[in-house]
Amino acid sequence: MPYGDWSYFMYVIPALLITIAADIYVRSVYRKYSSVRVESGMTGSDAARMVLSTHGVNDVVIDHVKGDLTDYFNPTDRIIRLSDNVYNGATVSAVGVAAHESGHAIQYSEDYLPVKIRSVITPVTKYGSMAAWPLVLLGVLFEFRPLAWIGVALFGAAVLFRMLTLPVEINASRRAIASLSGGIITEEELKGVKKVLTAAALTYVASFAATLLTFLRILSVARGSRRR
Repeated sequence: MPYGDWSYFMYVIPALLITIAADIYVRSVYRKYSSVRVESGMTGSDAARMVLSTHGVNDVVIDHVKGDLTDYFNPTDRIIRLSDNVYNGATVSAVGVAAHESGHAIQYSEDYLPVKIRSVITPVTKYGSMAAWPLVLLGVLFEFRPLAWIGVALFGAAVLFRMLTLPVEINASRRAIASLSGGIITEEELKGVKKVLTAAALTYVASFAATLLTFLRILSVARGSRRR
């Protein structure tokens, strides 16, 4: 069997299975708590504004975007974009997701260190991960090992990015939960928010694991060139 085939079964298929399983789980939890309304009638957009206001962040715009689970914070424009169901939804899922995105906005306002480091390596990650495989394959094809190892190093930046994403996401969720505590929502609703955000965090763990497995495959291909 060709060398690359084994690495495909060892690394790529497990990475796909991990990613798919995490996505199915987070959507299941999200759907469950999307049917649980908060007693106060607070919508996702209300929750986002409340969390920002609590931390004195007043320069962030809250807007909505089409799609499902397409919520994100754009630090360049200082805009939190919430999907329609989150922006207008008065549910446990909507409140939790919106508060989480506000947590990211607060991180940037407070110069949270992992966010600053991640921002620095983002350009390398964006273009380096795309160039990694071609460089490794060309290095192997022409038996020019330095080129292959440059590809490995570039993809290594993607692994570092995913690794830094974990504390960033966990910290944003902790900020969200802390802001929603103290009677903003009921204790039972807060438990639901924690479950939604924990499920979401698992997708980032899965993403890191998948990226790491891809890196190991690239590494195995590059090391294979040494044995040729």
